[in-house]
Amino acid sequence: MFEAIYSYPQVLRRHRDGPWAEERERFLAHCAEQGFSRATLRQTAAELLVVAQYFDISESTFIAHDVEAAADRWVRFQRRRQRIQDCRWSRQRFVSTASSWLRFLDCLEQPQQETKPFAHLIEEFSDFMRDERGLSAKTIAGRCWQVRHLLDSLQTAKHSLARLSLKEVDDYLTMKADQGWGRVTMASAASALRSFFTYAEMRRWCPSGIAAGIEGPRVFREEGLPRSLDWQQVRQLIASTGGCGARDIRDRAILMLFAIYGLRRSEVSQLRLEDVDWEHEVLCVTRSKLRRTQDYPLIPVVGDVILRYLQEVRPRSTRRELFLALKAPFRPLSMNDMYRLVRSRLAVLGVSGPYRGPHCLRHACATHLLASGLTLKQVGDHLGHRSAYATRVYAKVDLAGLRQVAEFDLRGLL
Repeated sequence: MFEAIYSYPQVLRRHRDGPWAEERERFLAHCAEQGFSRATLRQTAAELLVVAQYFDISESTFIAHDVEAAADRWVRFQRRRQRIQDCRWSRQRFVSTASSWLRFLDCLEQPQQETKPFAHLIEEFSDFMRDERGLSAKTIAGRCWQVRHLLDSLQTAKHSLARLSLKEVDDYLTMKADQGWGRVTMASAASALRSFFTYAEMRRWCPSGIAAGIEGPRVFREEGLPRSLDWQQVRQLIASTGGCGARDIRDRAILMLFAIYGLRRSEVSQLRLEDVDWEHEVLCVTRSKLRRTQDYPLIPVVGDVILRYLQEVRPRSTRRELFLALKAPFRPLSMNDMYRLVRSRLAVLGVSGPYRGPHCLRHACATHLLASGLTLKQVGDHLGHRSAYATRVYAKVDLAGLRQVAEFDLRGLL
C-alpha cells in the first residue's frame, strides 16, 4: 500500500521501517477501499507513522484515556522542539487518527454504555410490536422513544415500575405540554404510552388502570390540510439543481423521486442499484410502511438524471445503495441526510415555514396529481396507500372540485 501513495525511495523506506508497518498498511488499504483520495492517504500515513510510536499493540488493548495521554505526551514533545503552533488542532488530529487505527485493529476498548434500568422491558415491548403486531420499524422506534423519555424523565430507576402511578404519567405529559409540545405531538405521546402500559399491565409489570387513564388532546381526523408546497415552488426547487456540480446532479435525482413519484425519505434512502431495471424501464420501490414492493414506470426525465448521476457523480464503491455521500467514506445517505438536503435547498430559495422536509414534496405530488384530474383512487395507488381512506385528506385541497361544489345551484333542489 505504501508504494501506491509514495514514490520517493527515502519516504518509502521510512514508512516500511517504522513501527507496526504491516498494521499501518492494512489500515491504509482499508481507507483506500472507503474511497479516500491519494492526498488524504498520504496525510493519514504520515500521521500513523507518528501515532504508532506511542502504542505497543502487541501487549494490550487501550482505552480512550490512553489515547488522550499519548496525545498529551506528543504535544509536550512538539512544544519543546517548537514544531507546532496550534496545539489544540494537532492534538485533535492525533486522537482522531490514533482512535481510528486502534479501533480498526480491535485494540481500542469501547466505553461501556450505562444500561438503563428498564432497557430490557422496552426491548421486550419492541419485540412484541414487531413480531405480534407487525408494526413498521419507524412506528416501533417512535413509541420506544416516548416510553424511554418518560421513564428517564421520571427517574424511575429509584423505584420499580410496579410502583409507578397514573399521576406521574399525567405530570409528565403536563410538563411536556408546558415545554411547548403541540396537540398532535401530545396525542402521539399519549397513544404510545397507552400502548406500552397496556402491554405492561398484561405482563403484570405495573398496576392495572394506568393505560385506561392516559388521556391526550383530541385530534380530529383530517382536521388539517396536507403540509405541502405549491407546484411552482416545486419547479423552482428542482430548477435550483440545474448546475453541473456533483451535488446538484445527485440532489436533482433525489428531488425528482420525491416530487414526481411521491416517495418517502426512507424509501429513497433504501433504493439500491438493482431497483432500477434499465432494460424494462421499471423502478422498484420497497414501501416502508407496507413492507412490500411496488413497481413504477421509469419515466425518461427521471431515468436520465439517475443515469447521469451514476455515470458522472456516484463514487466507485462496493455499496449497493443508490445514493451515497460524495466524500469518503462513501456511506449511504440516511433519512436525516435526505431531510437536510430538502430543507437546506428550500432555505436558499427563501421558503419559510416549519414543514420543509421531503414529506412536503410527497404532499405536493399528491395535490398536483389530484388537480390534474386523477381520482383519489389513482392518487392513492401512486402513493402506495393501502386504502382510499389514507388519501381522502387530499380531497380538501382539490380546489377545482370544491369550486364546482361552491357554484352548485341549490335552488333546483327546492
